[in-house]
Amino acid sequence: MLMNQMIQFIKQLSDKVTSSMYTSIQDPSNPHHISLLRQLQKEIKVKNPLDLPLKDLKVVVFDLETTGFYPQKGDTILSIGAVKVTGEKIEDDTFYSLVQSNAVLSPNIASLTGIKEEELRTAPPFSKVLTNFYQFIKEHTLVAHHAKHEQAFMQHAAWRLMRTNFDHRIIDTSFLMRVVDPDLKTFQLEDCCTKCGIEVKDRHHALGDAKMTAELWCYYVKEIQTLGFTNLREVYERVAQM
Repeated sequence: MLMNQMIQFIKQLSDKVTSSMYTSIQDPSNPHHISLLRQLQKEIKVKNPLDLPLKDLKVVVFDLETTGFYPQKGDTILSIGAVKVTGEKIEDDTFYSLVQSNAVLSPNIASLTGIKEEELRTAPPFSKVLTNFYQFIKEHTLVAHHAKHEQAFMQHAAWRLMRTNFDHRIIDTSFLMRVVDPDLKTFQLEDCCTKCGIEVKDRHHALGDAKMTAELWCYYVKEIQTLGFTNLREVYERVAQM
């Protein structure tokens, strides 16, 4: 009886470990995708965008939906949404993909994002999604709202898949906002959009949030130029003085 109980305990423990592994590992890292990712990462290391005129700056505004806030603790990317912007103009060029995962979504995340677990089971593997995203980025600079979140997950993804750092610059929209609106009390996306007269639509959908962030970026690119700033270097220098 004791031996049977011990065997059952080991089996249950093994099942839990296996389940945990499948939850944290989003795909088996297709060798072809990894090779292509390494090449693409080299190619998208663009020239320093800090001195480019803001009116000509090409960016990809993107957003991630994730299972949580801590990739080092097993939280994973559920979807990526992005839109291209040139200066103050939003282009008709977007990117969106769910990411394959066996993760069990918490009720809060499922309700917040509207993503269903069955959709994740049949989505493209993460190495494929990231390859496609890199191909979409090309030479553009990245922009995100609350960029530390995106930076942490992209850095973790690059290291896990390729054992390399994610060196692509991600500009936080708050850099412009802090200069234009130094007394701004909240940086929640929906609050910022409401303040700027931007419709809050498809919140917590990666592409929906990316589109709202793109509108927010364009709004502040226009505003900051009226203050006499012509490039990002001047913006960074002002932020450093604040």
